[in-house]
Amino acid sequence: MEGFKFEEEEFLACCGSSKFAKEMAKASPFSSLDEAVTAARDIWFNKVDVTGWLQAFSAHPQIGHNPSPSSHSTSAQWSKGEQSTAFATATSSSLQELSQWNTKYREKFGFVFLICASGKSTDGILAELKRRYPNRPIVEFEIAAEEQMKITELRLGKLFSTKEKVPSTGNMNPTVAAKKVEDRVSIIGGHLSASSEISAVKTQTPTRTRPPITTHVLDVSRGSPGAGIEVCLEMWKGHQPRPVFGESAIGGWVFQGSSTTNSDGRSGQLLSIVDAVNPGIYRISFNTGKYCPGGFFPYVSIVFEIRESQKLEHFHVPLLLSPFSFSTYRGS
Repeated sequence: MEGFKFEEEEFLACCGSSKFAKEMAKASPFSSLDEAVTAARDIWFNKVDVTGWLQAFSAHPQIGHNPSPSSHSTSAQWSKGEQSTAFATATSSSLQELSQWNTKYREKFGFVFLICASGKSTDGILAELKRRYPNRPIVEFEIAAEEQMKITELRLGKLFSTKEKVPSTGNMNPTVAAKKVEDRVSIIGGHLSASSEISAVKTQTPTRTRPPITTHVLDVSRGSPGAGIEVCLEMWKGHQPRPVFGESAIGGWVFQGSSTTNSDGRSGQLLSIVDAVNPGIYRISFNTGKYCPGGFFPYVSIVFEIRESQKLEHFHVPLLLSPFSFSTYRGS
């Protein structure tokens, strides 16, 4: 089967990183949009470096502004469409305030405020900018990368929809197959732009492409990834339904998987790739004493709960570490 074949320049319209576009062109053709999205996520998070991330960020216009004349023509056209709701709901005062906050954001973090703006109002974007502004730079960098991936996935859907003919799968009529691509674009757009419709979109969520629980370590004292840190994941399966504060937990935690963080601070596979993760209480532990012998923490453990209603979701539990402090948050 020939599949969907695209050139490097076409992928550059989806993401402004030349490394990303080159790797996607090498991986092309793709049998489906889902296959392309899976490859895109792997390339963006595992093969594109920090320089490539910043290159992609810089390809976006400031929210509330039109793309520059030098921008990639297709990317500029898509960007206008993605910001159409923001422009339609904007007032002169809201645009002025948004511009001021954009300037503050860029001065603090060194790159443009990035958000998948499709379907979002100016007030909604401004509220999100203000919410993210207090973040530490290393945390905000990760969030911006996640937002870039959302934009890339949306644009890949648009790119696939431009193909007039779709390779046949079995006896499927090309027109029907093309309609399926258009439907997938609609699903992506709804997922990224309307939080109130998340549950409806989940019924059409494709098979997972990564384990349901992942982590990475950022060494905030050095401003770099925490590489070479041993990570262990456990699940509570004691006699009591949940661990109780202050009581012994001997025999209650059951090993699920282990790994060591790579040069980007990301762990390897801690769980099998399954569509639905088992609900329950998990503990992820990091051998910080070995990584930082002079630090305050021999090891760090983070305990969190996955509920029945969340078993199809992804749980990214990062560790932000320094010799005498640490923090965490739930990412995606």
